[in-house]
Amino acid sequence: MDIKLKSAVLERLTDEEFYQFCMDNRDLRIERDAHHQITIMPPTNSETGASNGQLTRLLGNWAEDSGLGIFFDSSSGFTLDTGAMLSPDASWIAWENWNALSPDDRRGFARICPDFVVELLSPTDRLTDTMRKMEHWLEAGAKLGWLIAPGTESVYIFEPGQPVRPVVGFDQELVAGPLLPGFRLELRRLRLS
Repeated sequence: MDIKLKSAVLERLTDEEFYQFCMDNRDLRIERDAHHQITIMPPTNSETGASNGQLTRLLGNWAEDSGLGIFFDSSSGFTLDTGAMLSPDASWIAWENWNALSPDDRRGFARICPDFVVELLSPTDRLTDTMRKMEHWLEAGAKLGWLIAPGTESVYIFEPGQPVRPVVGFDQELVAGPLLPGFRLELRRLRLS
């Protein structure tokens, strides 16, 4: 269960103060929405962590082989134009977008929205909350998002200007299209049994 913190003090934290708050509490998984409401999330359970590790490894292998951009794991936070600081379970940014950032912007929670984001629904997550988070990613500039729900073996594909596309069953393969050419995810690889 996520803990939502809202107070006048927390709402007034600058980006630098929020970053320091996160560094002072580095054992916690912390996000901040556009209204500066802070959410503290519990660690993932072992199954979700294993699926996330597999997903990150596959994306990382593709990113290294393709040379088209940089990938990030679930520990990476990004500051969006809305003021929100969110952390996807896996993400990727094209080199041209990453290299456009100054070295200072790359430190802390980079002021950029990943081009591709993946959220992995854990048993403690609410689907409606995570769907809303995916919409925030798109509003901030993400070009493709996958919300993967291992418990129901379903995926929701998010693309700007398109209705959400559900995919049911882990006996299929997701293709990231022209954004990540050649990146394919065999969903069965996220099954742990």
